[in-house]
Amino acid sequence: MNLKATISRRPWLLALLAFALISIWMASGLNSERVIKTDTSQVAGPNNTGSAVKVQVETMYAEPITRYVTVYGRTAPTRTVTLSAETEGRVEKINARRGIPVKAGESILELDMRDRQARVEQSRASVREHRTAYQAQISLQSDGYVSDTQLAETLAKLEAAKAELVRAELDLSNRVVRAPFDGILQDRTVEVGDFVRIGDDVATFVDNMTLIVTGTLAEQEIANINVGDEAKASLVTGQTINGKVRYLSPVAEEATRTFRVEVEIDNSDGKLPAGVTAEMRLKSGEAIAQKISPALLTLDSAGSLGIFIVDEFQRAEFLPVTIERSESDGVWVSGLPESANVITVGQGYVSPGQQVETLRAPTETAVAAESLR
Repeated sequence: MNLKATISRRPWLLALLAFALISIWMASGLNSERVIKTDTSQVAGPNNTGSAVKVQVETMYAEPITRYVTVYGRTAPTRTVTLSAETEGRVEKINARRGIPVKAGESILELDMRDRQARVEQSRASVREHRTAYQAQISLQSDGYVSDTQLAETLAKLEAAKAELVRAELDLSNRVVRAPFDGILQDRTVEVGDFVRIGDDVATFVDNMTLIVTGTLAEQEIANINVGDEAKASLVTGQTINGKVRYLSPVAEEATRTFRVEVEIDNSDGKLPAGVTAEMRLKSGEAIAQKISPALLTLDSAGSLGIFIVDEFQRAEFLPVTIERSESDGVWVSGLPESANVITVGQGYVSPGQQVETLRAPTETAVAAESLR
């Protein structure tokens, strides 16, 4: 019988055939799904593959280092004084220029002479007169010509004349305003011709032969810092100098709970400027630490800073660390074993306790050889 003719005469047979095929296909799919569901014990989850994560490690060894505390401050002269006139007069001469070093005792400015020299000479003559009278009375006293009262009166006049001579000589000396120590004339408030009275300010003088760098320390930073410790200061001008801690405040400032610290640095050549920003590095004890790249640092779920290492059972282990010192090419951290296999590549793909497969970091020689191929 012709199939095509039969189907054309009975189209319902085609529908019946299609229905039978679809039923067979659906039944086969349900059977396959049932087989998978009954065999789920053989399907591995995404974190339970049974294979270790490959990581690259490097063995790092601890060594003793010196801790440093960084403090920001500013430089200042060791001493700054305001010079005042100790006698009155008119400014007659100025001998020092601003910004120029002046030795101790050298003249900064002079007042007019007036009658100062004459009063000195008069006082000297008065002293000679009373000394002669006193000596003559002493020689006459033994003969009974001079009483003790007269002798005492003459002695009093002699002492008064001596005191007047001292005042006259001091007034003569004070007409010259001199440098109290080696330093620099920072400012002058008078000019030639100005009249000054006793106590008037005439100049500001600074001791910049030695500078101090002043800053503040936090409460937790002062434990290992002592007066006399060596320190280093880096100025904003690019100059770096060594110094010593000369002062550490014994009492914290009430408002900030910080302690004032001063570092003394030599500036005998006068090349270091005062009043500029400086960074101090103070020694703060010793520590045992390893030097690592900052890129290896990570945070755990609790927010603790640390790094991943591989333990003796080939498992990843997170260890909290403390940064002891920072340098341009890495950081020194404590908290690791004396010898630790630090994960240097792949630490972002492991979790604590996870099994790992370690690969050693290529040596410089191997890398160089590879690059030559």
